[in-house]
Amino acid sequence: MIRFLAALIILIPQTILAETPQRVVSIGGALTEIVYALDAGDVLVGSDTTSYYPEAAATLPKVGYQRTLSAEGVLSLSPDLVIHSEEAGPPKVLKQLEATGVALLRVDAGRSIDDIKANVRAIGAALDRDAAARRVVADLAASAAKLQKATAGRAGRKRVMFILQHTGGAPMVAGRETAADSVIVLAGAENAVTGYTGYKPLSPEAAVAIAPDIILVTTQGLQQSGGADGVLDMPGVSLTPAAKNKRIISMDALYLLGFGPRTADAAMELHRQIRRP
Repeated sequence: MIRFLAALIILIPQTILAETPQRVVSIGGALTEIVYALDAGDVLVGSDTTSYYPEAAATLPKVGYQRTLSAEGVLSLSPDLVIHSEEAGPPKVLKQLEATGVALLRVDAGRSIDDIKANVRAIGAALDRDAAARRVVADLAASAAKLQKATAGRAGRKRVMFILQHTGGAPMVAGRETAADSVIVLAGAENAVTGYTGYKPLSPEAAVAIAPDIILVTTQGLQQSGGADGVLDMPGVSLTPAAKNKRIISMDALYLLGFGPRTADAAMELHRQIRRP
């Protein structure tokens, strides 16, 4: 409850929305998904480039990548509300938007099912979709309960290493306190990388020492690296149990890492793929 109230306080600095927003820009694929899940897609006039689901989101005017926004691009859509997380930026652009009087709703980037529920409630309140928010939260809770039942009490949890960057130098690998780490744990597995937080380059020696059972990548990254062989043949990675057993899993980036309304389903899919022999 405290988290939810905090989100609403951040909502619109020095502002209380007098009317339900009619022109909304959503920054962040998961947040855009939430708006559509609330049956409020009709108020969206723009989004960032990470917003490509559902299909309608891909056709919205784009204001750029969420971390490299321009005030001019956002303001050109004449929004009366901009929804974003702390991953949006740069900070000076957000300050410029605030200075113009545009309402801003900031929520936390999700890293848990509870985070997603809080974001659904906050966005639902801002868009006057409280009933829809309750429905989305209930559906998410039901999916999360099925996931918890499926993953509970599993012995011999697989060790999974998520590779984000596949080309242009050493691969970037997810440590603790990342979306990849969170979804791996939700899926009933272990993040094979525990020695640091965030993302760091992977050396061949580190790959051998980490010795993951499974390599996890995004489908977008898999395509960029030339397929499964391109990932499993990376220096060091080729010597891991994952490569020897050709255990690689790929999933859509937004579905896997977005932490939006579909996250429990994504974690369940990941769980099923991990449990396959």
